[in-house]
Amino acid sequence: MQAIAKTPYLKRLSRNSLEGVRSNLIPGFFLWLVGLTVVAVYYLVPPARGSFEWVSGKKEQYGYLYSGVSTALFGGLIPFLYLWWRGGIPRGRVVSWGLFLVIYWSIKGIEVDALYRFQGWLFGEGTDFKTIVAKVCVDQFVYCPFWSAPLTAIFYGWKVAGFSWKRLRPKLNRDFFLMVIPGVLLSTWIVWLPAVAIIYALPPGLQIPLFNLVLCFFVLLISMLSKDESRFQGEA
Repeated sequence: MQAIAKTPYLKRLSRNSLEGVRSNLIPGFFLWLVGLTVVAVYYLVPPARGSFEWVSGKKEQYGYLYSGVSTALFGGLIPFLYLWWRGGIPRGRVVSWGLFLVIYWSIKGIEVDALYRFQGWLFGEGTDFKTIVAKVCVDQFVYCPFWSAPLTAIFYGWKVAGFSWKRLRPKLNRDFFLMVIPGVLLSTWIVWLPAVAIIYALPPGLQIPLFNLVLCFFVLLISMLSKDESRFQGEA
């Protein structure tokens, strides 16, 4: 009986995840190319090293302030301006959506910076294969499923519900935690597993800047390819 009961769930989860994978695959290839290009330029083009060192210096100088402001810009403000220009924001919600996206991604930037620092303390700041794999596993299989993805799905759902917890609460049911969040995870892993490996291939001072670049392009590309803005709830 349990196997029979699980079959429809697995079919629905597979179908939803496959749809997400299809919508994320093209942005994924583009983002990997961008990330790999940045890493290749850093390691293989010595004249460009000065620009990277300038960015890294600003990150080291301002610390969490840099992470909060830059992620608010790349993950919140720029995608918000695109959605506004495209007409993807409900009438009367421009200010509330703008404030939400900027504040949410500012906090998320500080959070991701803390994760990167913790992993640097835990595994070291090397860019060897073993260290990168360890950091990717913690990032994608601990931090994302047990913290980042559920919170992002909840807060984006709150935004879509008109910032009403009363309207959102009935949707936070068994199906939400067993179908929506796993579906988001499975579909975004195809992008973010390679992406975070590329991010961890850079020194600590450049990881947040590359994360911001990847995040911005990811959100913009998904919003260009999909009319459903909620599809990119689970990134980062």
